[in-house]
Amino acid sequence: MATKPPQGDPVQDAPQVTGKQHAAAGLPAIGHTLRMAQQQMGVKRTALTLLRVNQKDGFDCPGCAWPEPEHRHTAEFCENGAKAVAEEATLRRVTPEFFTAHSVTDLASRSGYWLGQQGRLTHPMYLPEGGDHYEPVTWERAFDIVAEELTALASPDEALFYTSGRTSNEAAFLYQLFAREFGTNNLPDCSNMCHESSGSALNETIGIGKGSVLLEDLYRADLIIVAGQNPGTNHPRMLSALEKAKAGGAKVISVNPLPEAGLERFKNPQTAQGMLRGAALTDLFLQIRIGGDQALFRLLNKLILAEQERDPASGAVDETFIREHTHGYEEFAAAARDADWDETLTATGLTREEIERALRMVLDSERTIVCWAMGLTQHKHSVPTIREVVNLLLLRGNIGRPGAGVCPVRGHSNVQGDRTMGIFERPAPAFLDALEREFGFAPPREHGYDVVEAIRAMRDDRAKVFFAMGGNFVSASPDTEVTEAAMRRARLTVHVSTKLNRSHAVTGARALILPTLGRTERDLQDSGEQFVTVEDSMGMVHASRGRLEPAGTHLLSEPAIVCRLARRVLGTNSRVPWEEFEKDYATVRDRIARVIPGFEDFNTRVAHPGGFALPHAPRDERRFPTATGKANFTAAPVEYPHLPEGRLLLQTLRSHDQYNTTIYGLDDRYRGIRNGRRVVLVNPEDARALGVADGSYVDLVGEWRDGVERRAPGFRIVHYPTARGCAAAYYPETNVLVPLDSTADTSNTPASKSVIVRLEQSATD
Repeated sequence: MATKPPQGDPVQDAPQVTGKQHAAAGLPAIGHTLRMAQQQMGVKRTALTLLRVNQKDGFDCPGCAWPEPEHRHTAEFCENGAKAVAEEATLRRVTPEFFTAHSVTDLASRSGYWLGQQGRLTHPMYLPEGGDHYEPVTWERAFDIVAEELTALASPDEALFYTSGRTSNEAAFLYQLFAREFGTNNLPDCSNMCHESSGSALNETIGIGKGSVLLEDLYRADLIIVAGQNPGTNHPRMLSALEKAKAGGAKVISVNPLPEAGLERFKNPQTAQGMLRGAALTDLFLQIRIGGDQALFRLLNKLILAEQERDPASGAVDETFIREHTHGYEEFAAAARDADWDETLTATGLTREEIERALRMVLDSERTIVCWAMGLTQHKHSVPTIREVVNLLLLRGNIGRPGAGVCPVRGHSNVQGDRTMGIFERPAPAFLDALEREFGFAPPREHGYDVVEAIRAMRDDRAKVFFAMGGNFVSASPDTEVTEAAMRRARLTVHVSTKLNRSHAVTGARALILPTLGRTERDLQDSGEQFVTVEDSMGMVHASRGRLEPAGTHLLSEPAIVCRLARRVLGTNSRVPWEEFEKDYATVRDRIARVIPGFEDFNTRVAHPGGFALPHAPRDERRFPTATGKANFTAAPVEYPHLPEGRLLLQTLRSHDQYNTTIYGLDDRYRGIRNGRRVVLVNPEDARALGVADGSYVDLVGEWRDGVERRAPGFRIVHYPTARGCAAAYYPETNVLVPLDSTADTSNTPASKSVIVRLEQSATD
């Protein structure tokens, strides 16, 4: 049987610290997976559920967006995917009686870990104005409450419709359709906080804001550069792809401020050889200083140009590709030639020998892929950094070539699909035109709010209703105190959720929790059993079918929630067949096929086991739908953080027992941290220079140009082999240090990976 949730909130401020590990997965991962799954689901349910994860007739893992191979293992999941499934398929329940016993004030005092461990939500719950306890409410009354607040607004733009990346394609399409028929483009989403910088850079340079590779390309690559990413924790199944690529002769360069176990050695639990010895993955580890990536790629580009000039027959530069398919080469080349060795060594913390070795590996490779994640996307200069990555690939013709291209690795399992479906505050005119033709109403054309702008709008009383389709907005957002104060100014906050999280305890004057089906559960509507679809990080679209009985009889699917809300708010004036859409999701897919390019004949194509690949013009035909009609080289001044004396540059990151803001446990096994999360990883030499001993406790104090003190108290110092001048600590605990106005240029993504902090002795030390 599954265990009961913890009755008390575990103490998290006295972690035990051992040495970091140098390999990922293997027997420890299997043991940890089974133990956590059985605690949540019991033995029988664990077996029945995990064997359907990522199978062609099963459900898509909610744990990440890494694609599935064509030929799948019986156990096609990783440790952290199993944790995500166990949390959703848990036997624990949060019933109305729970809310009678626990006030909102009490819930607000609990940790995110404790809240998540309580189990699945079973009933719609309502917090009345002035109340401190959620009360059960019927679905009809819940929709009435939302309709009351929405229709009372002075403008539709006073409503915010947030989306988490777990939302299916069908639900996302319906959700944006409702918001736009209601009259607003206020559709902030989790992309705004993660890969918005990738989309901004890629749209400008290659004409599509997605990666240009498929899984098979990794197997064909000569060189894979993994920058600002920790796949061993955040995308563990990527390690299998890297292992296969290595077996095929590929080399791997990892670029990161922290050494990560998964990129050192992978002990593949699917094979005896993998379990015993594992495979070394990284051929060259470049331990770069936080924010030094643009300088590194700019210098590599300079050196490639110099090699071509030294030996025109070397083929260091793909002159034919550049001549036929690119624009802006001369301006880029002039900027690259100005790159300075000394400045680059200062910005990166690397040695000349390391950079020259990386150059040789790049020049020896005919097919290069660059993968990246939040370590590149959450800085002030993230967009020019990613554009410089594209410059490197364009210079050698490595876009539109098999085994080569850009590979932004996304986290949420359908975050890319949600954007494809129209979850975007700045929709393209062509998309709005297609909606208008299909549904007969005029969508709003004025751009809406992204996440940062949405928080400002609530803070400034320009937005009064906040509706979230999944996610944990309060914990995911920057500047925690500002975000929470903004949320509390709203008239109504609504969260469509499977489980409790902190956002349910930080409410507007009134609040609703609307419980929904999870990926693992059967979805029965009037026309029969339904399935939904998702798009993975490489543009593959496939079906997801839950098989478990729902966690309660009062749950509605996300599409059903949107359709019923739309009918209640929009009434008979709407020309959209909401009732038909709720009954049969195939009718939704028929409309998607007519609105969104690439989804033609959607229902037929998604019926194919494994789904289908969306078209990608740069990859498929070396056609670049940019403003110039070609792939664009770019030139921008090199930027990197400048650190004041006595300060450290902090990056926020996940622990291994964590998925975004969902905390599965209190350990970070690969980094040697157990039973606690309030730790800060500091290079021993920096710690000695700052006079802080291993095991001592400090407050992290953020420094930003607004002069506001932002403090995260009571963090244990852990001496750790980080890059010099750099530190790391877990979010959401450190989100309080990220100023709302500290964002990436162009994309407006919070700069959570480059926070200047000073360490002050903790009052509790």
